[in-house]
Amino acid sequence: MKYLTAKRFMKNETKDWQNYTIENLDSLKIFFESCLCNPCLQNVQQSVEKALKLIFIEKSIKIKRTYDMLELKYLSRNNGLDVDISDDECDFLNTIDLPSKYPLGNVLPDFEPDEEICKYAIEIAEKAFNSVKQILTGVSDSEKWIK
Repeated sequence: MKYLTAKRFMKNETKDWQNYTIENLDSLKIFFESCLCNPCLQNVQQSVEKALKLIFIEKSIKIKRTYDMLELKYLSRNNGLDVDISDDECDFLNTIDLPSKYPLGNVLPDFEPDEEICKYAIEIAEKAFNSVKQILTGVSDSEKWIK
């Protein structure tokens, strides 16, 4: 996947987080195409978490170690950075995090993940990434970053 970036404006650490975010986005698509729903959803959660955190790195905003999407969303909003992700979408992503790290069954504790759920999750990840991209570079949603 190729992306357009204003690299000259980005900190090196931000570029590293951007690359890991892109890697998660690329991976989730491979898992989805292979009908591997659990790893697809785990990579969705990871890509959104990293996208949110790369804003804080670039803007030099201190954050405590957290994986809570709502907390990250509101921290960004409180710093004047409004990422396009709803509270419901954050709650959905929060349900993925813990179960996806351990062999306790599915990444979603209340039901079996399927293609429809993965498509919904991928839309959230892409929307959040595009929103972060817009905040950091001013690049529109129709453009992509270059690694």
